[in-house]
Amino acid sequence: MKKSFFIILFGMFSLLTAFAQDTIVKGSVLDGTTGEPIPDVTITIEETSQSVTTDSNGEFQFNTIVPLGEQVLRVEKQGYVTKRYPIVVNEGQTVDISGMTLNFDSDKSDSFVISISDDNLNSEDDGLTDNISGLLQASRDQFLSAAAFDFSATFFRPRGLDNANGKVLINGIEMNKQFSGRPQWGNWGGLNDVQRNQEFSMGMSANDYSFGDLAGTNNIVMRASRYREGGRVSYASANRSYTGRIMASYNSGILEGGWSYSVLASRRYGDEGYVDGTLYDSNSFFAAVEKKINDKHSINFTGIYAQNRRGRSTAITDEVLNLKGRQYNPFWGTQDGEARNSRVREIEEPILMLNHFWDISSKTKLNTNIAYQFGKIGNTRIDNGGTRLVNFNGQASYIGGARNPDPSYYQNLPSYHLRDENPTSYDYEQAFLAERNFRNDGQLDWDALYSANATVRAQGGNSIYAIQEDRNDDSQFTINSILDTELSDRVRLNAMVSYRKLKSENFANLKDLLGGTGYLDVDFFAEEDSNVIESLEDVAQSDLRNPNRIVQEGDRYKYNYEIDANVVTGFAQAQFKYNKVDFYVGANISQTTYQRNGLFENGNFSGSRSFGKSEKLDFSNYGIKAGATYKVTGRHLIDVNASYFTKAPTIRNSFSNARQNNDVIIGLESEQIQSVDASYIFRSPIVKARLTGFYSGFSNGTDIGFFFTEDLAGLGLDTGDAFVQEVLTNVEKRHIGAELGIEAQVTPTIKLKAAASVGQYTFNNNPNLYLTSDDFDGPLTFGDGTTNIKDYHVAGGPERAYQIGFEYRDPDFWNVGLTTNYFSNAYIDVSNLARSSNFTTDFDGQPIVGYDEDIARELLKQEQFDDYILVNVVGGKSWRVGDYFVGFFATINNIFNQEYKTGGFEQSRLPKYDRLLEDQSRDNGPVFGSRYFNGNGTTYYLNVYLRF
Repeated sequence: MKKSFFIILFGMFSLLTAFAQDTIVKGSVLDGTTGEPIPDVTITIEETSQSVTTDSNGEFQFNTIVPLGEQVLRVEKQGYVTKRYPIVVNEGQTVDISGMTLNFDSDKSDSFVISISDDNLNSEDDGLTDNISGLLQASRDQFLSAAAFDFSATFFRPRGLDNANGKVLINGIEMNKQFSGRPQWGNWGGLNDVQRNQEFSMGMSANDYSFGDLAGTNNIVMRASRYREGGRVSYASANRSYTGRIMASYNSGILEGGWSYSVLASRRYGDEGYVDGTLYDSNSFFAAVEKKINDKHSINFTGIYAQNRRGRSTAITDEVLNLKGRQYNPFWGTQDGEARNSRVREIEEPILMLNHFWDISSKTKLNTNIAYQFGKIGNTRIDNGGTRLVNFNGQASYIGGARNPDPSYYQNLPSYHLRDENPTSYDYEQAFLAERNFRNDGQLDWDALYSANATVRAQGGNSIYAIQEDRNDDSQFTINSILDTELSDRVRLNAMVSYRKLKSENFANLKDLLGGTGYLDVDFFAEEDSNVIESLEDVAQSDLRNPNRIVQEGDRYKYNYEIDANVVTGFAQAQFKYNKVDFYVGANISQTTYQRNGLFENGNFSGSRSFGKSEKLDFSNYGIKAGATYKVTGRHLIDVNASYFTKAPTIRNSFSNARQNNDVIIGLESEQIQSVDASYIFRSPIVKARLTGFYSGFSNGTDIGFFFTEDLAGLGLDTGDAFVQEVLTNVEKRHIGAELGIEAQVTPTIKLKAAASVGQYTFNNNPNLYLTSDDFDGPLTFGDGTTNIKDYHVAGGPERAYQIGFEYRDPDFWNVGLTTNYFSNAYIDVSNLARSSNFTTDFDGQPIVGYDEDIARELLKQEQFDDYILVNVVGGKSWRVGDYFVGFFATINNIFNQEYKTGGFEQSRLPKYDRLLEDQSRDNGPVFGSRYFNGNGTTYYLNVYLRF
């Protein structure tokens, strides 16, 4: 009886165990040359809709109910030769096919490499390129591909987000700047050949290295052992940012003794890009050396030097556009027969990195990284405030200064001479001469600047004009450690701790005296205040501790301060994989501190207000996120992600005027962000599609603007002119919309594709607004201290974008594609000051007489730019010649030469009702009209290469 009971019990247990056992198919994919794991490989069970992708360790697992019997796995990734592996699936058993290999496909790889315009890779040049195209180029998703390569020309921002909302990592180390929160793409520009290994996670989805951000996270893997053995030489010609690029690279593969190395050198150059006078001079070098010590330990060293020197351009008014065209740039002129740009941006910030990879066990890996970045960023401009000190009857004064030399300065344009209501014949004559001179030349007169300095030099005076370079010299140390462990077959844990320490020196460097002997370091525009006892001679000083200093080339002047910043971050994430659902949860915490240390004592802000250390700013932040993918069937998936986190304000948005004083933003807080997105994903052997709805909410945001204005209410007649810092706090924004990407492989050679984005990005409240300036005391507010911008659109490219196109890829290794792209609902960046109570208040603090609400509403209506269509063509061809591969790749953008605006902003020079109405009502156009960034006409990019 007892024996029978145990037999029955054992049988029942065996039966339950059989039912409990899962049928699992899992494995890994390695590079056939290097033996290293390959992430983002698509594994598909043929004749079904089931597919998965490999993770950062090259591993995958099917958690759906897989079909039994003989099956075929199709293993594919862009740039590799697709392979098919036969397997046999038995019920209740695990099929483990680890170690599958893919070989690099030299015939096709270059067809997929699109060189992102360097306008996009240097996103801070002019404030207009706040897109994330460089971040998105790592993705194969059809919508994100369209956003990166076709939509980026319009500075389209997916989900209305700029690149401060995305994270860029190199070998697991964050590269976003602490000053602005944005990645400085120029730090690794020109290194295309060694940036092919990228791991991108969309939005706030699970990421193995970082908590991430709303616009996604991209990790660029630059390990020597990860590169395919061989070399590549290429030449590119373009008319966008540069006119030529030469690049050569070589990868050793894994050598005897476990060594591997990779090197690259490139040069990009051009007298000008599409916009006149925008010189380009860049040299980039890369080296990585890795040593595999044993089966558990590898050490990799990476060094990057990417020097970049560029001539800049600017936004222009419609009046200037109509006179000179969209390629016009007022910043350059001819000197000694050569073009010289007064606004040059130079980046030189080398990166040194050491990475240790420790395979603790087959399921646990620890990656520890140390990086050091140092160097400079400099932006030049003309300083026309040169003076000399004179004393008359014991009264000090400064003589000198000069008119703004900008050829597009408003007083040089026809509208200025016709500004009066009834212009005289003399006014028309002056307008005619101004128009003729501007059309025929309209460029910076370098000879006039040198001549003016020569004249005052002969009289014993200092330079009136000089070239000022605004410098930012950073040195940053970063260390982090990243843990990746499989707690079970279904549970994976990621964790990271990081420390970043920044020392930032900020100063004005006297770059060029333009033929003069010296430059007096005072503020020519300083004025005595009758309410204080300081004399003009004191107020005007850039540094009271070194008054009336004559500076020479290479000296620091005007402002000089340091910023110390420290950030400690911790992150943990658990990922769970089951038959019908995958989900993750993650959290992070961080501590951020900033402190300014003034090295000059500014005359307008004497004592500790400008000299010495400011208060230490301290921000504690945290974040949580979670997401899930529900597998309705193998073809139909539902993906949901949600997050809530806080972010410390950037250094830029923490001090109201760091160049002059220690003042901290009033009411400064961490920004709060919440987001949710939901996607329907369809995958079949022919069609792949994703439809996503998204919402992001921002609160407690901060923003600072700098400009000159003529009309500040309540300060009295003729005292409303000032160069101000406009501070917005408690900013709330709402981003809501949907995006679609779809592609259909209708034949083995023809693919149809489409993408769309429909969004609305608006301010969700009336933020607080105040002004600071050295021209008046204390923070200046108007009315209730807010600006009425609720429901206005957040400027930043078109809110709606649509694409339809096709690709033809011939078996004989040539391809061609065409896309048609439609854009609409782009808006101008409005003047916040004009939407405050300053707009309705006169100089004496009383309401403006004759104020008309209907007219005011029309004046303050946000401008919407015209819709436009851009057609782009792409194609290439490759040949195999023995062991070599030769090919070319080309793109033509905007083939119909469409004219369009990519962005713009209202000027805040006349932010009052009566003055703005007068300016907007002029028969011959406004004197201070909005300024616009105009899109390029037809541009091309051609790349020819040799791979061996």
